[in-house]
Amino acid sequence: MDEKPNLIVDLTFKFSLKIISFTEKLETERKFNMANQLFRSGTSIGANICEAQGAQSKADFKHKCKIAYKEAEETRYWLRLCQQAESYPFEQAMLDDIQSIVKVLGKIISSTN
Repeated sequence: MDEKPNLIVDLTFKFSLKIISFTEKLETERKFNMANQLFRSGTSIGANICEAQGAQSKADFKHKCKIAYKEAEETRYWLRLCQQAESYPFEQAMLDDIQSIVKVLGKIISSTN
């Protein structure tokens, strides 16, 4: 059975894979606390979006999307810290990706009645 393409599911899954790679890089540089924070919030976005796909109601769907949005904002915060901290690795593409995810989630939330 083929699933229909779903932009936010695809975006968040691919982002989770990037988060895994990036946090492994942080760990090799002994940035364990940042790696843990980013791993948890960054992969949680996609997990919440997957949960939303099986929501029992529109309200449940919107609630799960709001949780994903909050996790995306937290992830953006950790990535911005990496950007500003002198001794931390940083990848602009990661920040660009999370900003796109935040925008898409914002539109989904605002358009769900």
